[in-house]
Amino acid sequence: MTSRSFLRLALAGAVASGAVMLAALPADASKAPRTVPVRLLALNDFHGNLEPPTGSSGRMVDENGQTVEAGGAVYIAAHMKALADKNTIAVAQGDLIGATPLISAAYHDEPSVEFMGKLGLKVAAVGNHEFDEGYSELRRIMKGGCHPVDGCSPAGEWKGAAFDYVGANVLFKNPHEKSDALAALGGAKPGAIKHMLRDWGVPALPPVSIKWMNGVPIGFIGLVTQTTPNIVTSEGIKDLKFVDEVKAANVASKLLKLVGVKAQVVLVHEGDQVNAGQSPDACSAVPGAGNRIATQVDPEIDIVLSGHSHQAYVCTVKDPAGHDRLFSQGGSFGRVITQVDLKVNARTRDIDRASVVADNHVVTRTVTPDPEISAFVQTWKDRVAPVANKAVGTITTDITNTAAPSGESALGDLIADAQLAATKTGGNAQIALMNPGGVRASLTHASSPAGEGDGVVTYGEAFTVQPFNNLMQVVTLTGAQLKTVLEQQFTGGPNNQAFTKILQPSANFTYTYSAGAPWGSKVSDMKIDGVPVTDTQSIRVAANNFLVGGGDAFLGFQDGTDLWSGPLDIDAFVDYLGQHNPIAPPATDRITAVA
Repeated sequence: MTSRSFLRLALAGAVASGAVMLAALPADASKAPRTVPVRLLALNDFHGNLEPPTGSSGRMVDENGQTVEAGGAVYIAAHMKALADKNTIAVAQGDLIGATPLISAAYHDEPSVEFMGKLGLKVAAVGNHEFDEGYSELRRIMKGGCHPVDGCSPAGEWKGAAFDYVGANVLFKNPHEKSDALAALGGAKPGAIKHMLRDWGVPALPPVSIKWMNGVPIGFIGLVTQTTPNIVTSEGIKDLKFVDEVKAANVASKLLKLVGVKAQVVLVHEGDQVNAGQSPDACSAVPGAGNRIATQVDPEIDIVLSGHSHQAYVCTVKDPAGHDRLFSQGGSFGRVITQVDLKVNARTRDIDRASVVADNHVVTRTVTPDPEISAFVQTWKDRVAPVANKAVGTITTDITNTAAPSGESALGDLIADAQLAATKTGGNAQIALMNPGGVRASLTHASSPAGEGDGVVTYGEAFTVQPFNNLMQVVTLTGAQLKTVLEQQFTGGPNNQAFTKILQPSANFTYTYSAGAPWGSKVSDMKIDGVPVTDTQSIRVAANNFLVGGGDAFLGFQDGTDLWSGPLDIDAFVDYLGQHNPIAPPATDRITAVA
Protein backbone atom coordinates (compact mmCIF):
# COMPACT_ATOMS: atom_id res chain seq x y z
CA MET A 1 0.00 0.00 0.00
CA THR A 2 1.34 3.42 -0.92
CA SER A 3 1.98 6.14 1.63
CA ARG A 4 -0.74 8.22 0.05
CA SER A 5 -3.16 5.32 0.51
CA PHE A 6 -2.24 5.13 4.18
CA LEU A 7 -2.98 8.82 4.54
CA ARG A 8 -6.32 8.45 2.83
CA LEU A 9 -7.23 5.39 4.85
CA ALA A 10 -6.40 7.20 8.05
CA LEU A 11 -8.45 10.34 7.60
CA ALA A 12 -11.60 9.28 5.78
CA GLY A 13 -14.06 12.05 5.27
CA ALA A 14 -12.10 14.44 7.43
CA VAL A 15 -11.43 17.42 5.19
CA ALA A 16 -11.27 18.30 1.52
CA SER A 17 -8.24 17.82 -0.73
CA GLY A 18 -5.42 20.19 0.02
CA ALA A 19 -6.59 20.94 3.58
CA VAL A 20 -3.49 19.39 5.08
CA MET A 21 -1.94 22.67 6.13
CA LEU A 22 -4.49 23.02 8.88
CA ALA A 23 -2.08 24.42 11.40
CA ALA A 24 -1.17 27.43 9.31
CA LEU A 25 -1.93 30.73 11.07
CA PRO A 26 -3.95 33.53 9.50
CA ALA A 27 -2.02 35.87 7.23
CA ASP A 28 -1.84 38.48 9.99
CA ALA A 29 -1.76 36.34 13.14
CA SER A 30 -0.98 39.33 15.32
CA LYS A 31 -4.50 40.64 14.73
CA ALA A 32 -6.23 37.32 15.43
CA PRO A 33 -8.30 37.18 18.65
CA ARG A 34 -6.66 35.36 21.53
CA THR A 35 -9.51 32.84 21.81
CA VAL A 36 -12.58 31.96 19.80
CA PRO A 37 -15.80 30.40 21.20
CA VAL A 38 -17.23 27.00 20.24
CA ARG A 39 -20.38 25.34 21.52
CA LEU A 40 -21.05 21.60 21.23
CA LEU A 41 -24.57 20.22 21.56
CA ALA A 42 -24.55 16.45 21.98
CA LEU A 43 -27.08 13.61 21.94
CA ASN A 44 -26.55 9.91 22.53
CA ASP A 45 -28.58 6.70 22.38
CA PHE A 46 -31.60 8.23 20.67
CA HIS A 47 -32.79 4.81 19.44
CA GLY A 48 -35.27 6.26 17.00
CA ASN A 49 -37.60 7.75 19.60
CA LEU A 50 -39.30 10.19 17.27
CA GLU A 51 -42.42 10.06 19.40
CA PRO A 52 -42.05 10.88 23.12
CA PRO A 53 -40.88 7.72 24.91
CA THR A 54 -43.29 6.29 27.47
CA GLY A 55 -43.01 4.85 30.96
CA SER A 56 -39.67 5.08 32.73
CA SER A 57 -37.98 5.57 29.35
CA GLY A 58 -39.78 8.91 29.09
CA ARG A 59 -38.91 10.26 32.53
CA MET A 60 -35.75 11.97 33.78
CA VAL A 61 -34.51 13.42 37.05
CA ASP A 62 -33.85 17.10 36.44
CA GLU A 63 -31.35 19.52 37.97
CA ASN A 64 -33.72 20.15 40.90
CA GLY A 65 -34.12 16.50 41.76
CA GLN A 66 -37.62 16.33 40.29
CA THR A 67 -38.69 13.53 37.97
CA VAL A 68 -40.16 15.05 34.81
CA GLU A 69 -41.50 13.84 31.47
CA ALA A 70 -38.74 14.15 28.86
CA GLY A 71 -37.89 13.36 25.25
CA GLY A 72 -39.59 13.34 21.87
CA ALA A 73 -38.36 14.71 18.55
CA VAL A 74 -40.58 17.80 18.60
CA TYR A 75 -39.18 18.81 22.00
CA ILE A 76 -35.58 17.93 21.13
CA ALA A 77 -35.79 20.23 18.14
CA ALA A 78 -37.30 23.04 20.21
CA HIS A 79 -34.61 22.76 22.88
CA MET A 80 -31.83 22.47 20.31
CA LYS A 81 -32.95 25.65 18.58
CA ALA A 82 -33.07 27.48 21.91
CA LEU A 83 -29.58 26.30 22.86
CA ALA A 84 -27.83 26.72 19.50
CA ASP A 85 -25.96 29.84 18.54
CA LYS A 86 -23.68 30.81 15.66
CA ASN A 87 -20.78 28.96 17.33
CA THR A 88 -22.56 25.58 17.55
CA ILE A 89 -21.54 22.15 16.27
CA ALA A 90 -24.09 19.38 16.91
CA VAL A 91 -22.62 15.93 17.58
CA ALA A 92 -23.74 12.48 18.78
CA GLN A 93 -22.28 9.44 20.52
CA GLY A 94 -23.95 6.53 18.76
CA ASP A 95 -27.06 4.34 18.84
CA LEU A 96 -29.09 6.95 17.03
CA ILE A 97 -30.72 3.99 15.28
CA GLY A 98 -31.39 0.34 16.08
CA ALA A 99 -33.73 -1.07 18.75
CA THR A 100 -36.17 1.57 17.57
CA PRO A 101 -39.95 2.01 17.69
CA LEU A 102 -41.92 0.89 14.66
CA ILE A 103 -42.30 4.44 13.30
CA SER A 104 -38.58 4.35 12.55
CA ALA A 105 -37.81 0.63 12.31
CA ALA A 106 -40.47 -0.06 9.67
CA TYR A 107 -38.39 2.02 7.27
CA HIS A 108 -34.95 0.81 8.40
CA ASP A 109 -34.50 3.95 10.52
CA GLU A 110 -34.34 6.35 7.60
CA PRO A 111 -36.83 8.66 9.42
CA SER A 112 -34.55 8.94 12.46
CA VAL A 113 -31.45 9.66 10.41
CA GLU A 114 -33.37 12.26 8.43
CA PHE A 115 -34.51 13.85 11.70
CA MET A 116 -30.90 14.10 12.86
CA GLY A 117 -30.08 15.94 9.66
CA LYS A 118 -32.94 18.35 10.31
CA LEU A 119 -31.46 18.99 13.77
CA GLY A 120 -28.24 20.08 12.09
CA LEU A 121 -26.16 17.15 13.33
CA LYS A 122 -22.63 17.28 11.90
CA VAL A 123 -20.77 14.27 13.35
CA ALA A 124 -21.81 11.05 15.08
CA ALA A 125 -19.85 8.11 16.42
CA VAL A 126 -21.27 4.75 15.45
CA GLY A 127 -22.83 2.75 18.26
CA ASN A 128 -23.23 -1.00 18.46
CA HIS A 129 -26.85 -0.69 17.30
CA GLU A 130 -25.76 1.00 14.10
CA PHE A 131 -24.56 -2.51 13.18
CA ASP A 132 -27.85 -4.30 14.00
CA GLU A 133 -28.59 -4.87 10.32
CA GLY A 134 -24.95 -5.33 9.41
CA TYR A 135 -22.13 -3.27 7.95
CA SER A 136 -23.61 -3.17 4.46
CA GLU A 137 -26.84 -1.66 5.74
CA LEU A 138 -24.92 0.91 7.78
CA ARG A 139 -23.08 1.87 4.61
CA ARG A 140 -26.43 2.31 2.85
CA ILE A 141 -27.68 4.54 5.66
CA MET A 142 -24.51 6.59 5.36
CA LYS A 143 -24.34 6.80 1.57
CA GLY A 144 -27.92 6.45 0.32
CA GLY A 145 -29.95 4.14 -1.89
CA CYS A 146 -33.07 2.04 -1.41
CA HIS A 147 -33.13 -1.02 0.83
CA PRO A 148 -32.03 -4.10 -1.15
CA VAL A 149 -35.02 -6.17 0.01
CA ASP A 150 -37.80 -3.79 1.01
CA GLY A 151 -37.07 -1.15 -1.60
CA CYS A 152 -37.67 2.56 -1.18
CA SER A 153 -39.68 4.02 1.69
CA PRO A 154 -42.77 6.18 1.02
CA ALA A 155 -40.40 9.16 1.00
CA GLY A 156 -38.61 7.87 -2.09
CA GLU A 157 -34.98 6.96 -2.63
CA TRP A 158 -32.89 7.42 0.49
CA LYS A 159 -30.31 10.17 0.02
CA GLY A 160 -27.97 9.18 2.86
CA ALA A 161 -27.07 10.74 6.18
CA ALA A 162 -26.54 14.50 6.23
CA PHE A 163 -23.81 14.08 8.84
CA ASP A 164 -20.55 12.17 9.19
CA TYR A 165 -20.51 8.76 10.88
CA VAL A 166 -17.10 8.02 12.40
CA GLY A 167 -15.56 4.94 14.04
CA ALA A 168 -11.79 4.84 14.50
CA ASN A 169 -11.72 1.40 16.11
CA VAL A 170 -13.73 -0.39 13.39
CA LEU A 171 -11.29 -2.12 11.03
CA PHE A 172 -11.48 -4.70 8.29
CA LYS A 173 -10.22 -8.13 9.31
CA ASN A 174 -8.60 -8.54 5.92
CA PRO A 175 -5.68 -6.08 5.78
CA HIS A 176 -5.94 -6.04 1.98
CA GLU A 177 -9.60 -4.98 1.99
CA LYS A 178 -10.21 -1.88 -0.06
CA SER A 179 -11.76 1.07 1.72
CA ASP A 180 -13.43 4.07 0.14
CA ALA A 181 -13.71 5.79 3.51
CA LEU A 182 -10.97 8.29 2.80
CA ALA A 183 -11.16 11.83 1.57
CA ALA A 184 -8.37 13.03 -0.69
CA LEU A 185 -6.07 15.03 1.54
CA GLY A 186 -2.91 15.31 -0.45
CA GLY A 187 0.40 14.06 0.89
CA ALA A 188 1.05 15.61 4.28
CA LYS A 189 3.89 13.74 5.96
CA PRO A 190 3.08 10.45 4.21
CA GLY A 191 6.14 8.71 5.56
CA ALA A 192 5.18 9.40 9.17
CA ILE A 193 1.62 8.28 8.60
CA LYS A 194 2.72 5.12 6.78
CA HIS A 195 5.00 4.24 9.68
CA MET A 196 2.25 4.91 12.20
CA LEU A 197 -0.34 2.79 10.41
CA ARG A 198 1.87 -0.04 9.18
CA ASP A 199 0.71 -2.36 11.94
CA TRP A 200 -2.68 -0.78 12.48
CA GLY A 201 -5.12 -1.85 9.77
CA VAL A 202 -7.63 -0.68 7.20
CA PRO A 203 -10.49 1.38 8.64
CA ALA A 204 -13.98 0.30 7.64
CA LEU A 205 -15.37 3.72 8.56
CA PRO A 206 -14.01 7.26 8.63
CA PRO A 207 -12.01 7.41 11.87
CA VAL A 208 -12.31 11.18 12.29
CA SER A 209 -14.19 14.22 11.08
CA ILE A 210 -12.80 17.76 11.09
CA LYS A 211 -15.16 20.71 11.38
CA TRP A 212 -14.20 24.36 11.16
CA MET A 213 -15.70 26.86 13.55
CA ASN A 214 -14.73 30.50 13.90
CA GLY A 215 -11.58 29.95 11.89
CA VAL A 216 -10.24 26.97 13.83
CA PRO A 217 -10.47 23.23 13.07
CA ILE A 218 -12.02 20.86 15.62
CA GLY A 219 -11.20 17.18 15.23
CA PHE A 220 -13.80 14.58 16.25
CA ILE A 221 -12.67 11.00 16.87
CA GLY A 222 -15.39 8.32 16.75
CA LEU A 223 -15.24 5.16 18.86
CA VAL A 224 -17.66 2.30 19.54
CA THR A 225 -17.52 -0.19 22.40
CA GLN A 226 -15.09 -2.98 21.61
CA THR A 227 -17.71 -5.42 22.96
CA THR A 228 -19.82 -4.85 19.82
CA PRO A 229 -19.17 -8.35 18.41
CA ASN A 230 -20.78 -9.82 21.54
CA ILE A 231 -23.95 -7.73 21.32
CA VAL A 232 -24.87 -7.66 17.63
CA THR A 233 -25.58 -10.40 15.13
CA SER A 234 -22.27 -11.87 14.02
CA GLU A 235 -23.11 -12.42 10.35
CA GLY A 236 -23.49 -8.71 9.60
CA ILE A 237 -20.03 -7.85 10.96
CA LYS A 238 -18.13 -10.99 10.00
CA ASP A 239 -15.57 -9.00 8.00
CA LEU A 240 -14.91 -6.44 10.75
CA LYS A 241 -12.94 -6.27 13.96
CA PHE A 242 -13.50 -3.86 16.83
CA VAL A 243 -10.20 -2.98 18.46
CA ASP A 244 -9.37 -1.38 21.81
CA GLU A 245 -10.90 2.07 22.07
CA VAL A 246 -7.90 3.70 23.73
CA LYS A 247 -5.40 2.42 21.17
CA ALA A 248 -7.62 3.52 18.29
CA ALA A 249 -8.19 6.96 19.81
CA ASN A 250 -4.47 7.45 20.26
CA VAL A 251 -3.73 6.59 16.64
CA ALA A 252 -6.48 8.92 15.45
CA SER A 253 -5.23 11.69 17.76
CA LYS A 254 -1.72 11.48 16.36
CA LEU A 255 -3.06 11.55 12.82
CA LEU A 256 -5.05 14.68 13.58
CA LYS A 257 -1.99 16.28 15.12
CA LEU A 258 0.06 15.45 12.01
CA VAL A 259 -2.28 17.61 9.95
CA GLY A 260 -2.33 20.37 12.54
CA VAL A 261 -5.58 19.66 14.38
CA LYS A 262 -4.92 20.13 18.09
CA ALA A 263 -8.46 20.77 19.34
CA GLN A 264 -9.66 17.17 19.70
CA VAL A 265 -12.93 15.66 20.95
CA VAL A 266 -13.69 11.97 21.39
CA LEU A 267 -17.23 10.78 20.71
CA VAL A 268 -17.31 7.32 22.25
CA HIS A 269 -20.15 4.84 22.42
CA GLU A 270 -19.10 3.44 25.78
CA GLY A 271 -19.87 4.75 29.23
CA ASP A 272 -20.38 4.11 32.91
CA GLN A 273 -23.25 3.36 35.27
CA VAL A 274 -24.26 5.90 37.93
CA ASN A 275 -25.49 6.24 41.46
CA ALA A 276 -29.22 6.61 40.83
CA GLY A 277 -31.41 9.62 41.45
CA GLN A 278 -28.82 12.36 41.10
CA SER A 279 -28.87 15.50 39.00
CA PRO A 280 -27.87 14.99 35.35
CA ASP A 281 -25.16 17.57 36.00
CA ALA A 282 -23.65 15.63 38.90
CA CYS A 283 -20.56 13.46 38.53
CA SER A 284 -22.50 10.37 39.57
CA ALA A 285 -20.62 7.94 37.30
CA VAL A 286 -19.16 4.83 38.88
CA PRO A 287 -15.76 4.31 37.20
CA GLY A 288 -15.93 1.54 34.62
CA ALA A 289 -15.29 1.03 30.91
CA GLY A 290 -16.06 4.65 30.09
CA ASN A 291 -13.77 6.03 32.75
CA ARG A 292 -10.94 3.81 31.50
CA ILE A 293 -11.20 5.41 28.09
CA ALA A 294 -11.66 8.93 29.43
CA THR A 295 -8.56 8.73 31.61
CA GLN A 296 -6.26 6.78 29.30
CA VAL A 297 -6.65 8.32 25.84
CA ASP A 298 -3.87 10.58 24.59
CA PRO A 299 -3.35 13.86 26.52
CA GLU A 300 -3.82 15.71 23.24
CA ILE A 301 -7.53 14.83 23.44
CA ASP A 302 -9.39 17.56 25.29
CA ILE A 303 -12.93 16.24 25.79
CA VAL A 304 -14.59 12.81 25.99
CA LEU A 305 -18.34 12.66 25.31
CA SER A 306 -19.74 9.19 25.97
CA GLY A 307 -22.81 6.99 25.46
CA HIS A 308 -24.00 3.37 25.57
CA SER A 309 -24.82 3.13 29.30
CA HIS A 310 -27.90 5.41 28.97
CA GLN A 311 -26.87 7.54 31.96
CA ALA A 312 -26.47 11.27 32.53
CA TYR A 313 -23.38 12.69 34.23
CA VAL A 314 -20.86 15.50 33.96
CA CYS A 315 -17.42 14.63 35.31
CA THR A 316 -13.91 16.01 35.29
CA VAL A 317 -11.20 13.36 35.10
CA LYS A 318 -7.41 13.47 34.79
CA ASP A 319 -5.73 12.65 31.50
CA PRO A 320 -2.43 10.71 31.43
CA ALA A 321 -0.52 14.00 31.79
CA GLY A 322 -2.47 14.89 34.94
CA HIS A 323 -4.60 17.61 33.32
CA ASP A 324 -8.34 18.01 33.75
CA ARG A 325 -10.54 16.62 30.99
CA LEU A 326 -14.34 16.65 30.59
CA PHE A 327 -16.08 13.26 30.61
CA SER A 328 -19.85 13.34 30.22
CA GLN A 329 -22.95 11.58 28.91
CA GLY A 330 -26.53 12.64 28.21
CA GLY A 331 -28.86 9.80 29.19
CA SER A 332 -30.81 8.19 26.36
CA PHE A 333 -33.90 8.32 24.12
CA GLY A 334 -33.50 12.05 23.51
CA ARG A 335 -34.17 13.02 27.12
CA VAL A 336 -30.99 15.07 27.59
CA ILE A 337 -28.93 17.44 25.45
CA THR A 338 -25.36 17.99 26.59
CA GLN A 339 -24.11 21.54 26.06
CA VAL A 340 -20.35 22.09 26.12
CA ASP A 341 -18.99 25.62 25.83
CA LEU A 342 -15.28 26.05 25.22
CA LYS A 343 -12.71 28.43 23.82
CA VAL A 344 -9.95 27.67 21.35
CA ASN A 345 -6.66 29.57 21.36
CA ALA A 346 -6.47 31.15 17.92
CA ARG A 347 -2.67 30.98 17.80
CA THR A 348 -2.13 27.42 19.01
CA ARG A 349 -5.51 26.19 17.78
CA ASP A 350 -5.84 24.12 20.93
CA ILE A 351 -8.72 24.07 23.41
CA ASP A 352 -8.25 26.09 26.58
CA ARG A 353 -9.41 23.41 29.00
CA ALA A 354 -9.97 25.93 31.77
CA SER A 355 -12.71 27.40 29.56
CA VAL A 356 -14.66 24.15 29.18
CA VAL A 357 -18.09 24.26 30.83
CA ALA A 358 -20.65 21.47 30.43
CA ASP A 359 -24.36 21.39 31.23
CA ASN A 360 -26.84 18.54 30.75
CA HIS A 361 -30.20 20.03 29.75
CA VAL A 362 -33.26 17.85 30.32
CA VAL A 363 -35.48 17.84 27.22
CA THR A 364 -38.68 18.81 29.01
CA ARG A 365 -42.06 18.68 27.32
CA THR A 366 -43.14 22.05 28.71
CA VAL A 367 -41.82 23.98 25.70
CA THR A 368 -43.71 24.62 22.48
CA PRO A 369 -43.20 21.70 20.08
CA ASP A 370 -41.20 22.55 16.98
CA PRO A 371 -43.77 22.96 14.17
CA GLU A 372 -41.59 21.63 11.35
CA ILE A 373 -40.68 18.49 13.27
CA SER A 374 -44.28 18.07 14.44
CA ALA A 375 -45.34 17.82 10.82
CA PHE A 376 -42.42 15.52 10.01
CA VAL A 377 -43.25 13.08 12.81
CA GLN A 378 -46.96 13.12 11.97
CA THR A 379 -46.15 12.23 8.37
CA TRP A 380 -44.29 9.12 9.45
CA LYS A 381 -46.98 8.24 12.01
CA ASP A 382 -49.55 8.36 9.25
CA ARG A 383 -47.38 6.22 6.99
CA VAL A 384 -46.87 3.50 9.57
CA ALA A 385 -50.34 3.61 11.20
CA PRO A 386 -52.00 0.85 9.14
CA VAL A 387 -49.25 -1.55 10.19
CA ALA A 388 -48.93 -0.37 13.78
CA ASN A 389 -52.64 -0.40 14.61
CA LYS A 390 -53.42 -3.85 13.30
CA ALA A 391 -54.74 -6.08 16.13
CA VAL A 392 -52.72 -9.31 16.43
CA GLY A 393 -54.08 -10.85 19.64
CA THR A 394 -55.48 -10.30 23.11
CA ILE A 395 -54.18 -10.72 26.66
CA THR A 396 -56.10 -11.24 29.90
CA THR A 397 -53.93 -8.86 31.94
CA ASP A 398 -50.51 -7.19 31.86
CA ILE A 399 -47.69 -9.50 30.78
CA THR A 400 -44.47 -7.90 31.97
CA ASN A 401 -40.76 -8.23 31.39
CA THR A 402 -40.09 -7.81 35.12
CA ALA A 403 -37.80 -10.57 36.33
CA ALA A 404 -38.91 -13.00 39.03
CA PRO A 405 -36.34 -14.11 41.65
CA SER A 406 -35.28 -16.90 39.26
CA GLY A 407 -34.51 -14.36 36.53
CA GLU A 408 -37.45 -15.39 34.35
CA SER A 409 -40.16 -12.97 33.32
CA ALA A 410 -43.67 -13.85 32.23
CA LEU A 411 -43.16 -12.11 28.90
CA GLY A 412 -39.76 -13.68 28.34
CA ASP A 413 -41.24 -17.13 28.93
CA LEU A 414 -44.12 -16.35 26.58
CA ILE A 415 -41.73 -15.32 23.82
CA ALA A 416 -39.73 -18.52 24.29
CA ASP A 417 -42.97 -20.51 23.92
CA ALA A 418 -43.74 -18.63 20.72
CA GLN A 419 -40.28 -19.30 19.36
CA LEU A 420 -40.52 -23.01 20.07
CA ALA A 421 -43.90 -23.18 18.31
CA ALA A 422 -42.44 -21.41 15.25
CA THR A 423 -39.41 -23.70 14.94
CA LYS A 424 -40.79 -27.17 15.63
CA THR A 425 -41.83 -27.68 12.04
CA GLY A 426 -38.83 -27.34 9.76
CA GLY A 427 -36.26 -26.84 12.48
CA ASN A 428 -37.33 -29.79 14.66
CA ALA A 429 -36.75 -27.65 17.76
CA GLN A 430 -37.17 -29.36 21.12
CA ILE A 431 -36.67 -26.33 23.39
CA ALA A 432 -36.28 -22.57 22.96
CA LEU A 433 -34.20 -19.99 24.82
CA MET A 434 -34.69 -16.20 24.66
CA ASN A 435 -32.19 -13.54 25.75
CA PRO A 436 -33.74 -11.22 28.39
CA GLY A 437 -32.19 -8.10 26.88
CA GLY A 438 -34.22 -8.67 23.72
CA VAL A 439 -37.50 -8.24 25.60
CA ARG A 440 -37.64 -4.45 25.39
CA ALA A 441 -41.05 -3.62 26.91
CA SER A 442 -44.07 -5.12 28.66
CA LEU A 443 -47.48 -5.85 27.15
CA THR A 444 -50.11 -3.82 28.97
CA HIS A 445 -53.85 -4.43 29.20
CA ALA A 446 -54.63 -0.96 27.86
CA SER A 447 -57.66 0.96 29.09
CA SER A 448 -60.61 1.68 26.84
CA PRO A 449 -62.68 4.91 27.00
CA ALA A 450 -65.15 3.05 29.23
CA GLY A 451 -62.43 2.47 31.75
CA GLU A 452 -62.17 -1.26 31.19
CA GLY A 453 -59.10 -3.01 29.85
CA ASP A 454 -59.51 -3.97 26.21
CA GLY A 455 -56.65 -6.45 26.18
CA VAL A 456 -55.97 -5.92 22.48
CA VAL A 457 -52.35 -6.24 21.39
CA THR A 458 -51.47 -4.36 18.22
CA TYR A 459 -48.59 -5.10 15.88
CA GLY A 460 -46.97 -1.88 17.03
CA GLU A 461 -47.11 -3.01 20.66
CA ALA A 462 -45.72 -6.42 19.79
CA PHE A 463 -42.94 -4.79 17.78
CA THR A 464 -42.05 -2.57 20.73
CA VAL A 465 -41.46 -5.75 22.72
CA GLN A 466 -39.23 -7.29 20.02
CA PRO A 467 -37.81 -4.59 17.72
CA PHE A 468 -34.68 -6.26 16.37
CA ASN A 469 -35.99 -8.33 13.43
CA ASN A 470 -33.76 -11.25 14.36
CA LEU A 471 -34.07 -14.55 12.53
CA MET A 472 -35.18 -17.62 14.42
CA GLN A 473 -32.61 -20.38 14.17
CA VAL A 474 -32.17 -23.91 15.50
CA VAL A 475 -28.90 -25.71 16.26
CA THR A 476 -28.04 -29.08 17.71
CA LEU A 477 -26.27 -29.06 21.08
CA THR A 478 -25.33 -31.98 23.27
CA GLY A 479 -26.65 -32.04 26.79
CA ALA A 480 -23.19 -31.09 28.03
CA GLN A 481 -23.00 -28.17 25.59
CA LEU A 482 -26.46 -26.98 26.66
CA LYS A 483 -25.30 -27.01 30.27
CA THR A 484 -22.28 -24.91 29.26
CA VAL A 485 -24.59 -22.37 27.62
CA LEU A 486 -26.59 -22.13 30.84
CA GLU A 487 -23.41 -21.78 32.90
CA GLN A 488 -22.54 -18.84 30.66
CA GLN A 489 -25.51 -16.97 32.12
CA PHE A 490 -23.36 -16.20 35.15
CA THR A 491 -20.28 -14.10 35.81
CA GLY A 492 -16.93 -15.65 36.61
CA GLY A 493 -16.50 -17.88 33.59
CA PRO A 494 -14.09 -17.76 30.64
CA ASN A 495 -16.67 -16.00 28.45
CA ASN A 496 -16.32 -12.84 30.60
CA GLN A 497 -20.04 -12.36 31.14
CA ALA A 498 -20.38 -8.81 32.48
CA PHE A 499 -23.37 -9.60 34.69
CA THR A 500 -25.83 -12.44 35.16
CA LYS A 501 -28.24 -12.82 32.22
CA ILE A 502 -30.86 -15.51 32.68
CA LEU A 503 -32.12 -16.95 29.41
CA GLN A 504 -35.89 -17.30 29.20
CA PRO A 505 -36.84 -20.99 28.65
CA SER A 506 -39.80 -22.53 26.84
CA ALA A 507 -42.35 -24.23 29.09
CA ASN A 508 -41.14 -27.78 28.42
CA PHE A 509 -37.58 -27.09 29.64
CA THR A 510 -36.79 -26.89 33.36
CA TYR A 511 -33.64 -26.82 35.44
CA THR A 512 -32.16 -25.68 38.76
CA TYR A 513 -29.29 -23.32 39.42
CA SER A 514 -27.34 -22.41 42.53
CA ALA A 515 -26.05 -18.85 42.45
CA GLY A 516 -23.56 -19.64 45.21
CA ALA A 517 -21.98 -22.64 43.50
CA PRO A 518 -18.71 -22.21 41.60
CA TRP A 519 -18.88 -21.39 37.91
CA GLY A 520 -19.26 -24.59 35.92
CA SER A 521 -21.26 -26.27 38.69
CA LYS A 522 -24.19 -23.91 39.02
CA VAL A 523 -26.69 -25.69 36.73
CA SER A 524 -28.31 -29.03 37.49
CA ASP A 525 -31.43 -31.15 37.03
CA MET A 526 -32.08 -30.19 33.39
CA LYS A 527 -35.26 -31.78 32.03
CA ILE A 528 -37.11 -31.68 28.71
CA ASP A 529 -40.78 -32.64 28.97
CA GLY A 530 -39.96 -33.97 32.44
CA VAL A 531 -37.21 -36.32 31.18
CA PRO A 532 -33.67 -35.75 32.57
CA VAL A 533 -31.12 -34.49 30.04
CA THR A 534 -27.94 -36.55 29.60
CA ASP A 535 -24.55 -35.18 28.58
CA THR A 536 -24.42 -37.13 25.35
CA GLN A 537 -27.92 -36.70 23.95
CA SER A 538 -28.50 -34.35 21.02
CA ILE A 539 -30.95 -31.50 21.54
CA ARG A 540 -32.39 -29.17 18.92
CA VAL A 541 -32.31 -25.71 20.54
CA ALA A 542 -34.16 -22.72 19.09
CA ALA A 543 -32.90 -19.18 19.66
CA ASN A 544 -32.61 -15.96 17.68
CA ASN A 545 -29.61 -15.49 15.41
CA PHE A 546 -28.13 -12.97 17.86
CA LEU A 547 -27.76 -15.70 20.48
CA VAL A 548 -26.81 -18.42 17.99
CA GLY A 549 -23.97 -16.17 16.84
CA GLY A 550 -22.63 -15.95 20.39
CA GLY A 551 -24.30 -12.67 21.36
CA ASP A 552 -24.43 -11.50 24.98
CA ALA A 553 -21.31 -13.62 25.57
CA PHE A 554 -23.18 -16.92 25.12
CA LEU A 555 -20.30 -18.37 23.16
CA GLY A 556 -21.48 -21.94 23.73
CA PHE A 557 -24.09 -21.52 21.02
CA GLN A 558 -21.29 -21.34 18.47
CA ASP A 559 -20.60 -25.04 19.10
CA GLY A 560 -24.02 -25.88 17.69
CA THR A 561 -24.32 -27.91 14.50
CA ASP A 562 -26.95 -28.44 11.77
CA LEU A 563 -28.03 -24.82 11.64
CA TRP A 564 -31.58 -24.14 10.44
CA SER A 565 -33.01 -20.67 9.88
CA GLY A 566 -36.71 -19.87 10.06
CA PRO A 567 -39.01 -16.86 10.46
CA LEU A 568 -38.27 -13.50 12.03
CA ASP A 569 -38.69 -13.43 15.79
CA ILE A 570 -41.38 -10.74 15.57
CA ASP A 571 -43.35 -12.90 13.14
CA ALA A 572 -43.10 -15.89 15.47
CA PHE A 573 -44.38 -13.76 18.35
CA VAL A 574 -47.24 -12.22 16.38
CA ASP A 575 -48.34 -15.59 15.00
CA TYR A 576 -48.39 -17.07 18.50
CA LEU A 577 -50.43 -14.17 19.86
CA GLY A 578 -52.95 -14.67 17.08
CA GLN A 579 -53.27 -18.41 17.62
CA HIS A 580 -53.71 -18.36 21.42
CA ASN A 581 -56.46 -15.91 22.29
CA PRO A 582 -56.70 -14.64 24.92
CA ILE A 583 -53.26 -15.23 26.45
CA ALA A 584 -52.66 -15.15 30.20
CA PRO A 585 -49.22 -14.54 31.75
CA PRO A 586 -47.37 -17.86 32.09
CA ALA A 587 -46.11 -18.84 35.53
CA THR A 588 -42.42 -18.10 36.07
CA ASP A 589 -41.66 -21.54 37.49
CA ARG A 590 -39.47 -23.07 34.82
CA ILE A 591 -36.23 -22.30 36.62
CA THR A 592 -35.62 -23.18 40.25
CA ALA A 593 -33.07 -20.92 41.95
CA VAL A 594 -31.41 -22.08 45.17
CA ALA A 595 -28.72 -20.53 47.34
